Amino acid sequence: MKQKGLGRGLDAIFGNDHLDAKLKPMTEMAEIAVSEIIPNPTQPRTQFDEEALDELADSIRTLGVIQPITVKRQGDGKYIIISGERRWRAAQRADVATLPAYIREVDDENLHAMALVENIQRQDLNAIEIALGMQRLIDECGLTQDALSEKVGKKRSTVSNFLRLLKLPDEIQLALKEGLISAGHAKAIAGAPADRQLHLLKRCIKKDLSVRQIEELVRSFNAQRPAEPAEDEEYPESYLRLVEQLERFFSQEISIKRSKNGGGKIVIDFAGDADIEKFLTRFADK
Repeated sequence: MKQKGLGRGLDAIFGNDHLDAKLKPMTEMAEIAVSEIIPNPTQPRTQFDEEALDELADSIRTLGVIQPITVKRQGDGKYIIISGERRWRAAQRADVATLPAYIREVDDENLHAMALVENIQRQDLNAIEIALGMQRLIDECGLTQDALSEKVGKKRSTVSNFLRLLKLPDEIQLALKEGLISAGHAKAIAGAPADRQLHLLKRCIKKDLSVRQIEELVRSFNAQRPAEPAEDEEYPESYLRLVEQLERFFSQEISIKRSKNGGGKIVIDFAGDADIEKFLTRFADK
C-alpha cells in the first residue's frame, strides 16, 4: 500500500532562512566502500520489501547505482547513512564493492531530523512508519501538530489521523504494517470503542470487510452500544457457537442479550434499509 509523499524537503522543517545555519553545506562526493557504510539506527523505516530489494540488486548488477546515497562521516572512519539505506542493502546483495555517496557534515541532532524527513517523504512507507516518523519529529524537533502540519504541507487532520494510529492496540498496528488491513480500515477502527477494536480487526480480516462496512459497524457501536453482561457472568459456550454460525451470513455486529429469567434476545445491527434488502437477498439464495 503506497502513501503519498508528505513534504517539501528539509527546508520545510527548518525554514529556508535558517537551513544554512543548521546544516553545513555538502563537502564532497566520493566512492565509499560498502563495508564502511552503516545504517542509521534511529531511522523510522523498519521494513524492507525483500522482493523489491532483489529486483534493485539485479538492476545494480546491470547498471550500477544511478543515484548516490547521502552519508555522514563518523570519527571511527565509518559513514552513517542519512538517506539511501535501501540502495545500500541492495548493493550488498549485488556484491558491489563501493557506492557513490554525498558526504555531509551535520551534527547528530540534525542527522536525526534529516533522516526523519527523508523517510516520511518516501512513497513506500506503511502508515505506521509514517506515524512514527511524525511523532518523532514532534518529540525530537519540538514541533506541535499545528507546526508539523504546516511544515510538511498537510492538513492538521491528516497529521492527527496518522498519529491516532499509534494509539491502536499492538495487534492492529501489526496487521496494518503487514498489509492485512489498509490505513483506511485502521482509521475506521480507531473510531470504535476501545473494547470493540480487536473484535473489529478479527472480523475485518476473517470476512474481508471493506472500509465502508467497518465504518458502518463503528457507527452502530457508537449510536447504541448493546448492554454488556456483568463482569462475573459468563455465557455458555453454545452462545458463542451460535454467534459464529450467524456471522457466516452477516457482516454486521451480532450480540446476545440474556435476561435474568433465562430468556433473551439475539440482536443483529443494521445501518439502514439497504442492509435489510441484503438480508432478504442472502436468505433467498439459501
